[in-house]
Amino acid sequence: MSLAQVHYTSAAPGDEGTTGRFTAVGPGVSGALLAEIEPLLRHELPDGVSAHPSDGELRSLPQAFTYAALSDGSRLVSRSAPVRATGGGVGPGVRFHAHAVHLPPGVPLPGDRLPVETWRSPHWVAVTPGGAIPDPLTLPPGPTAVSEGLDDFAVSRGPWLAAVLADLRRASEPTESGGRPVVLVERQCADVARWLGLASVTLPRESAERLTFTTYTRRPGSSAARVVGVLPEDAEAARAAGLRVHVCAGQPASAGGTDDAWAATAARVWRGRSPELFREARELPGEPFAAGPLAVTALCAGITLGPDERAAAAGWAADRPYALDAKRTGQLVEALTSPGIDDRTGPEFDAAGRLFGALESRCPAAVTAPLAAMLVTEAVRGGNGSLELPRRDAFVGPEGAAVAERLAPEILTELSDTAGTRSVARTVQLLRVARLLGVDGTDALPGVVDRLAPALLTETAADGGTDTPDFAPALLELLDEQFEVRTALLGALDRIAPQDPGAVARFLERVTLPFTGTQALPHLRMCAEVPGAMATLGGDRAAVWHRVLRAAGLSPFAEPLVLRTAVGLVWEDRAPTVEEARLLLDAATSDSHRVAGTWARLVDAALGAPAAEPSATGTPAGPSAASSDEAAALAHDLLRCFPGEIGGRERAGLLLLDLVRELRTGAPEPGWAETVRTLCAQADPIEPALRERAHAALVERLLAPDRPGAELYDFVHGDDAELIAAYDRTARTEAVRTRLRTQPAYAADCFTVWTAHPHAGKSWPPVAAALLDEVLRPAVRAMSAEDVAEVEATVGRTGSSGRAEAFRTWNRSSTLGRLGRRIAGRVRRG
Repeated sequence: MSLAQVHYTSAAPGDEGTTGRFTAVGPGVSGALLAEIEPLLRHELPDGVSAHPSDGELRSLPQAFTYAALSDGSRLVSRSAPVRATGGGVGPGVRFHAHAVHLPPGVPLPGDRLPVETWRSPHWVAVTPGGAIPDPLTLPPGPTAVSEGLDDFAVSRGPWLAAVLADLRRASEPTESGGRPVVLVERQCADVARWLGLASVTLPRESAERLTFTTYTRRPGSSAARVVGVLPEDAEAARAAGLRVHVCAGQPASAGGTDDAWAATAARVWRGRSPELFREARELPGEPFAAGPLAVTALCAGITLGPDERAAAAGWAADRPYALDAKRTGQLVEALTSPGIDDRTGPEFDAAGRLFGALESRCPAAVTAPLAAMLVTEAVRGGNGSLELPRRDAFVGPEGAAVAERLAPEILTELSDTAGTRSVARTVQLLRVARLLGVDGTDALPGVVDRLAPALLTETAADGGTDTPDFAPALLELLDEQFEVRTALLGALDRIAPQDPGAVARFLERVTLPFTGTQALPHLRMCAEVPGAMATLGGDRAAVWHRVLRAAGLSPFAEPLVLRTAVGLVWEDRAPTVEEARLLLDAATSDSHRVAGTWARLVDAALGAPAAEPSATGTPAGPSAASSDEAAALAHDLLRCFPGEIGGRERAGLLLLDLVRELRTGAPEPGWAETVRTLCAQADPIEPALRERAHAALVERLLAPDRPGAELYDFVHGDDAELIAAYDRTARTEAVRTRLRTQPAYAADCFTVWTAHPHAGKSWPPVAAALLDEVLRPAVRAMSAEDVAEVEATVGRTGSSGRAEAFRTWNRSSTLGRLGRRIAGRVRRG
């Protein structure tokens, strides 16, 4: 059908206030459309245009070739070109003429051409047709050689090719309508048209049709086109407008790369001068801009691709192994496994592994053997521990023998190396490849397993996570594949579990090892049992310990090390309580604890027991009292059970606890205060609670009415400020105050003691004086006259008449003090 055409030219002389005018308009183009079309046709010449350009200069001026979408759904294809002026116009000697073709909605160009295919048409005119305008104006078909010379152009723009194609693809998406344009900076606007020609060949037709453009503008920021071309002098203005700018007219160093695998592959196809591959690739299944189909087509055609593109090809073929015939499958495998490739990456190997898995059951072994060889070679030499390895039957025949002969020495050398640090994933991969290739590693296996077992715990602890470690799937496959490795590794883990059972338990929480067979593995079974036991039994550690110990299936009498594992699991980061320690001590013989080394935990429990609170009667009471007594009893038993193992400060601490027991329940050897001081010094650094317990037991015994006088004398004259301070604190407790108020004999005894040594060192006299005034005096005031008389009589009987007189004087001063205070109060009231 005929298409309406429009001609527009620069303003003529006398057309003040206008920049141009329509000189011919075909039928069907309304005034509203003309108002929308006019800005698209205006042409702004570059700066510095000569007033009288030569013919060559005139031809070198930029032309704006434009394809635009209009608001009513129609489209416009136009060319605005500079022409020599005959007077007036834009410049002294240059005007412009625009020739446009209007395409109604749904109407294609003649021959169903793309708009860019008309940019070389000879039917674009630079003058308005004279005489009567045909109705309608027609645009005869022009040549379609838009692809002519595009190969050379693409090669010349190699450094920018991938980045520009990536942006042109994004610009052609439906969601990009009305977005900011992509700016192509070229010295010649014809080169911008060539970029668009590249896009028309590379992109699917529906994408290319959405790609509105203009090959030249001075104002890219205000353009509604998706792609615009500018001259180098206008590039900075485009950047300032925040547009995506590709300066393709400068040095290659200014080009940017792209992470778009499709665009990178398309660029390599163009540099390989094979644009016909785009059409072939579009015939393969997949998304329009998926890199896989194009990469597969390019590799099968012998075009060299990069690692990302090769990975895309292998991944696409792995997902669609049915999409390629036998010939193309062979070509793809040959291209992926080419010995000349030296830049393969982890993702590429992973994709190749998936491809091998997809082809293994569909293709002859001769086709997939190169892939299998490449994968195992990478597993050994490249250290890629995440590869999916082929099955053993992939190497049946001469190919397998050749690979095994080449890699076996390397595998055995690395497995036998004890100097380097090898990751778990690496060791697992080497063991799996060794079995795959039939390499005999029996001699190296014990050493390999002895290094692998602790590495499992170290790497699991190092990542600090709670999920399954990355190496776990491959490890479990290894254990499932190789019985001898499973047996040796589980045995090694069971041997090291008593040394660090908590680490083994945390490892088993994240990696479920298969140890349900005939191996005993008592320590591993305990480590696997403890999480469930703790979750079920909560804070009852004794019950957890019993359950974990039962999981071992062995008695601690038969295998003492299960004691160590159980204790380490339940009390990993803390000492048992005294009650729990007593349970542990009674659960096995001293020989079992000695072999297991758990006696040290029992010592920690005794030394770390909390101090007891004094009761109202002067004896230990409260929640920690029983613990204190039990700690002392436990210390006594530990010293008896492990005399050769306990030494140093721990032995001194236990002896101190045993002394506490004797001070409270028996008759210790003489020299109590000196013994306490000596043992505290030997136990240094001593636990504060233990020191407090020893001091409390000593001073409580010294405050008792039946204490030996010699011990009290040694204590007072020892002048130990810390012990005397403990005596002072205990004497001020409510228990002592109550006894003083209710037992005259005890009050008399305390008066005698607190007044008997007035010159015993520096620490005792002030403490004794304070106790007389602040503790004993209030107690005596609270007594009845009969009780006070009994105190006085007792002092006289146990001391002398002079001491009885001293008590009367001391008590009288208290009475006079009270009387004086009463008189003073009456005087103040009067």
